[in-house]
Amino acid sequence: MPPILGASLRFLLASLFLLGIIEFRKIQFARDRVFWNLGLLMGLSSFGIPLALVYWGTQFIPTGLASILFATHPFAVVLFSYFLLPREKLNRAKLGGIILGFVGVYVIFASEFSFQSTFGVEGMIAIILSSALQAFTLVTVKKYGGPYNTMSLNYVGMVIGGVLLAGVSLLMENHAGLVFNQGAILSLIYLALFGSVVTFVTYFWLLKHVEVVLLSLTAFVTPIIAVLAGVIVFQESFTTQMMAGSALVLLGIIVANSDDLAGVVKRGKAVLWE
Repeated sequence: MPPILGASLRFLLASLFLLGIIEFRKIQFARDRVFWNLGLLMGLSSFGIPLALVYWGTQFIPTGLASILFATHPFAVVLFSYFLLPREKLNRAKLGGIILGFVGVYVIFASEFSFQSTFGVEGMIAIILSSALQAFTLVTVKKYGGPYNTMSLNYVGMVIGGVLLAGVSLLMENHAGLVFNQGAILSLIYLALFGSVVTFVTYFWLLKHVEVVLLSLTAFVTPIIAVLAGVIVFQESFTTQMMAGSALVLLGIIVANSDDLAGVVKRGKAVLWE
């Protein structure tokens, strides 16, 4: 199955799951312009264009380099937050945590710096642009999406993104070898249900309750999970370099959240004294 077509079918199938939940829970779609503008933005700049850029760009650069470039996501979130969310202050702990996390991702994948084609630079630009687009969408939804149900917003975004990716697939991909075997169908169902519905609904729900910069740090956790999955599923080696990079990522996340962690400890001590 061509990758962009797979992404399209994943989101269209996920939108059907979401529609079923929306109908079952009798969730109403907002009728104001802001809701539909946010849904369109999510469809274009969160589900549609960024995934097309990632699938295209990773043909020409190693996946490790792609992970490092996409780890610029928190920095882009910080930049857009500065202009759109002045209430969310960037302190030293957050900045230090972001830098540590980025260095950790670099350490994990540093050995994979090599280009596979003359499109290496274009591939790098595609990944960075994808990261920036998703960061802009995240900050914009944080700013304007508070009143709206996350399921209905994701439904609109996934339908638009799925249709857009289908169009890109028709223009760019070869479908001659397309086979819907059991593996393809099960993977689509898994990615639609767990990789899309559960993940994105939870993510955008958290966006209402967590500072956007802290939420963006999940971009540092994903490479660690990918490395561990490679070790478990494909018996890939887990080197000292990977271990050191993972430790830096986790340390960065702890540092970035140190103020909140200190508050939790302080409240816990207060409860004990009471």
